Amino acid sequence: MFCAIVHGEAQADIVFRDQRVCAFLDARPLYKGHVLVVPTAHYETIVDLPEAEIPSLFGAVARLAGAVERGLGADGVFTANNNRISQSVPHMHVHVIPRHKGDGLRGFFWPRAKYASADESADFARRIAAALPTG
Repeated sequence: MFCAIVHGEAQADIVFRDQRVCAFLDARPLYKGHVLVVPTAHYETIVDLPEAEIPSLFGAVARLAGAVERGLGADGVFTANNNRISQSVPHMHVHVIPRHKGDGLRGFFWPRAKYASADESADFARRIAAALPTG
């Protein structure tokens, strides 16, 4: 599934893309603006990720965490990576989830939300992308 998104064969609201990393909105977000950051090459888990890929992937995660805060006015972010257990897609990915004080998130119980429309999800993607640092 994520490989299809990376290669443009499946629809997703892309927030960031370069040769090594692709970031897009989760279609079933924990909170609106929930971003998934994946390596463009297929690695099933973080254990499979070559060390040379770590700086590009986690550099993008750090930049996107800041962009989610700035672009969405979030109080902070929750970043997570599931490795096999609770990993619903067998392609290494990191969740970057906007957080707001009092948002109700407790532990690892993740109630899911839906975007009202494609326009709404595209707007969240645009706002995060616009908040990414340049250069």
